[in-house]
Amino acid sequence: MMALVLYCKSYRTDLKRVIRLAQSVQTYNREGIPFHVSVPRADLPLFKQHLAEFEITLHDDTDIVATIPGLPPDALDDLPGSTTQQIVKSSFWRLDISTCYVCLDSDVFFIRPFGAQDFVTPDGVPYTVLDEAHDLLEDALRQGRQRVIDAFIHEAALVQGLFGRNGKPYSFGPFPLVWHRAVWQSLDDKYLTPKGMNFVDAIVLAPVESRWYGEALLAFGVIPLVPSQALFKVYHYAWQRDKDKRLGINTRDLAQLYSGAIYQSAWERELDWPEEGGNWLSRIGRRLRRKLGRI
Repeated sequence: MMALVLYCKSYRTDLKRVIRLAQSVQTYNREGIPFHVSVPRADLPLFKQHLAEFEITLHDDTDIVATIPGLPPDALDDLPGSTTQQIVKSSFWRLDISTCYVCLDSDVFFIRPFGAQDFVTPDGVPYTVLDEAHDLLEDALRQGRQRVIDAFIHEAALVQGLFGRNGKPYSFGPFPLVWHRAVWQSLDDKYLTPKGMNFVDAIVLAPVESRWYGEALLAFGVIPLVPSQALFKVYHYAWQRDKDKRLGINTRDLAQLYSGAIYQSAWERELDWPEEGGNWLSRIGRRLRRKLGRI
């Protein structure tokens, strides 16, 4: 079993984004950390065709889901894609490929050379992204985005309450995150199984996989907690990116602090595969909302 791999869960709409990610991995992966990508079975031929030039191991999502014990074959059939995506990402460890994995979304890309030391300690303990999200919440206050603050408080309270933890509400993100298989296993053994639940039940109950991992780490302590700020510069909203552009902050500047960056796919729709969806009127509407900072 390897110590560390990179892993991205994707699907055909994000193919161009994964190509961008793969190009950045090829450019900056100085230690040759293995890179794995999983997609729905129907999308495998497309990804094999367009990622053939890269050193990537492709997986069928179905094979990952099949490793979840006691899961009926149709358990995911009626769930929304956003929920099934979390279930697949959080179950990759069950393939027994690595002890830790850097869980990447399709819209991330690296902006500087990286190696294992960016994600784990010399002893192989993953850095856990953990803070109170004050940067994001302060930005939301300045922009009058109370719904962002309300959503954070609600999500934190939901999972924190399930574990019975008193104390500050933490953000166990943003992605990318480094996950250790022992933490996911402890969630299974010490929380879900005693309650007659599996991970699908958990995500349906509270669809925030990073919080399940983070609260399980705090509750059971199966690995040391080594806290870290965000590994990548994440622009959650277009108005955050617009602010940095006005200040003249570019990726070269960001590379002093971060391994990579994320521009949310909702306002990079030109990277949709095979092309941006919707008719001309909806596309113009999206661009207008983007200009007004409403995305």
